[in-house]
Amino acid sequence: MNELIRSACLTAFPEVARSVGLQPEALLAEVGIDRRALSDPEMRISVRAFRQMLELAAQRSKVETFGLQIAETRQLSVLGPIGLLVREEPTVRHAFQSLARYLSLHNEALSLRMEEIDGQAIVYVEATVDRPEVIRQGIELTVGVLFRLLQAMVSREWQPIVCFTHEPPARRDVHHRMFGSRVDFHCNFNGIIFSASELDRPQPGADPTFAEHARRYLDLLDSHSGTSLEAKVKELMRLQLSTGRCTADRLAQQVGCDRRTLHRRLAKEQVTFNAILDSVRTNLVTTLLQDRGANLAVAADILGFSSTSAFSRWFLGRFGSRPSEWRREVDKTG
Repeated sequence: MNELIRSACLTAFPEVARSVGLQPEALLAEVGIDRRALSDPEMRISVRAFRQMLELAAQRSKVETFGLQIAETRQLSVLGPIGLLVREEPTVRHAFQSLARYLSLHNEALSLRMEEIDGQAIVYVEATVDRPEVIRQGIELTVGVLFRLLQAMVSREWQPIVCFTHEPPARRDVHHRMFGSRVDFHCNFNGIIFSASELDRPQPGADPTFAEHARRYLDLLDSHSGTSLEAKVKELMRLQLSTGRCTADRLAQQVGCDRRTLHRRLAKEQVTFNAILDSVRTNLVTTLLQDRGANLAVAADILGFSSTSAFSRWFLGRFGSRPSEWRREVDKTG
């Protein structure tokens, strides 16, 4: 599995983590998520790493409802441009259809589908996994956010049936505070059941013109979204080079395989791990060295080198001159 998610998924994570006695930055580092993701909602991080972090947080804090407590803070804005479109759709049905259509732009490992049976709408939340793993916190976070979005469009008094496949927590007070009393566990799916008639509720103030502009923008993003393993490895490298932990083993773990499998999959795309690393570094280094405020030690650190001398050797082999010499040549021609 090599799916990515917008780092907007980390919204409220630091606050909730600290409230239960955890250090959010330490958890991020442990699973290989760059702390810069906390300040840039459009960065892409590993879905697998995000899920792992939620489970670690719940386990270490002994708070079974950790994911759900994050969901309680979420607003439509967490979805970025998808949220803008959802807000401007004319009915709840149209809003859900747009959410399901474009959700992969926010989270590549999550999908929504809906069935209408005997006057009931059944929304299924389906998470992609490539092997058995505990993702309880991620599921509760997702269902919680979906509930809040639908509740905002239907009514604050809305109380559907909320379903989870996992076992109930020792205490259900947070679930009841969030969803009301109609929460079932040990179900055969994760999702929400409600009256299908509520799908046709209009959204007051919806702007069809704005919705059309938002839809065109999302279609453009969708057409340019990178689906290759190479593209995702590049993205993860860009985010993690400066951490000093951008290794084949770590990136393989984040895309859901071991290092040997990662190399084999990349070979099928006719590229190697080292070639991608060189490409990412090459794209970054020109910008870094043209910034006179960044010394060579800073550049070496950002590019993931252990020392300035290691950076200089790489640069010499790649460009035929040392970084300081390259800078002087740029200054002359600039």
